[in-house]
Amino acid sequence: MPFRTTPRTARRTPRGASSGPRPAPEAGGGGPRTAGSPGAPDAPGGSGPKAAPRTPNTPSAGRRRGEGAWGWLFVSPMVLILGLFLVLPILMALWVSLLDWDGQSNPFDGQTKFVGLDNYRALLTEDGLDRTLFATSLRNNAYYVLLTVPLQTGLALVLALIVNQRLLRARGALRTTFFFPSVTSSIAVSTVFLFLFQGSGAVNTLLSWIGMKGPNWFADSRGVLSLLLGGLGIVDPDHPAGALADHSFMGLSWYEWLSGPSVAMCTIILLAVWTTSGTFMLIFLAALQDIPRELEEAAAMEGVNRRQMLRYVTLPALRPVFFLVLTLGTISTWQVFDQVYVMGQGAPGNTTLTPAFLSYSAAFDGSDFGQGAAIAFILLALILCITALQRWALRERGPRTGRTR
Repeated sequence: MPFRTTPRTARRTPRGASSGPRPAPEAGGGGPRTAGSPGAPDAPGGSGPKAAPRTPNTPSAGRRRGEGAWGWLFVSPMVLILGLFLVLPILMALWVSLLDWDGQSNPFDGQTKFVGLDNYRALLTEDGLDRTLFATSLRNNAYYVLLTVPLQTGLALVLALIVNQRLLRARGALRTTFFFPSVTSSIAVSTVFLFLFQGSGAVNTLLSWIGMKGPNWFADSRGVLSLLLGGLGIVDPDHPAGALADHSFMGLSWYEWLSGPSVAMCTIILLAVWTTSGTFMLIFLAALQDIPRELEEAAAMEGVNRRQMLRYVTLPALRPVFFLVLTLGTISTWQVFDQVYVMGQGAPGNTTLTPAFLSYSAAFDGSDFGQGAAIAFILLALILCITALQRWALRERGPRTGRTR
């Protein structure tokens, strides 16, 4: 039986039909197609067929207003709660910072003495005990931030890299262990640290086993840097001389500014690093697991070692998370209060005094709520400025383009 060579898609010619060429269509509706007609090929150099205009499918103005009204209706409970318990107290505290109020009367009845910016001047420009105490609290808190934020960020990143290893056994147990201090009450942890770092506590006992005599941690007001420089024979910690003692800023000499955190403050720094690194570890861990594996595999195929992988692949991918962790760490460290309240309350010698505790002490211990509110708003402005500086420093930088001549 012979094979059929005609394609299956070809139409069969009906019987009685001519196999010759088809006649040209009539000039009526079946005339030849032009370049402008639909489906016709474009003429050389022509503009091509024009698409029919489409009517935009956009909601009407009334529908938009209705959606906006429903949106505000759904968010109105949260807006009301935030306005009542957040915005309104902030405005009230701002008004109190302009008054000389002892907390015994109504600050909004018009009978309280209005002092304007005197509370801010007493803290920033006028010589006196108020400015000296505020400068001391800023110095202590600045050292607390400069040491706590880098240490807790670095430790959190290292812990996240450890528990992110795919071949590591008991990863879940390690994550729970590292995160456990973060969910423990700060008051309870501070109390435990008080017992550990007593003069006859467990820490000094362990140091005595290796032939070292530990300090009286919460009674030593000497600065760590001054002790280090004194040990090297550069300065005399008890009797500083020269420009460090002759010049001052905000009531404190340069030596007091540069003496470093006290031994007691270093204990609080150690506590803060231990209790907060677990939370930031989880943030870094989530970001590490979000990095595409294809990116790491492509880098490994190019012969990149582990150190180069960390520097050129992992850390650049974690830039937004670094900004988040540094911002949260900076805000929380400038607002430190509970550890200071439990472990020192400013002692010894105001070396653990912080602006947050000074604001509380001025308002509730000294009955000067105006000055306490002023300290809080200065601290707020300082945190906002530091956060803006961090955002600028960690911003995305595009490639530099050279000038074209």
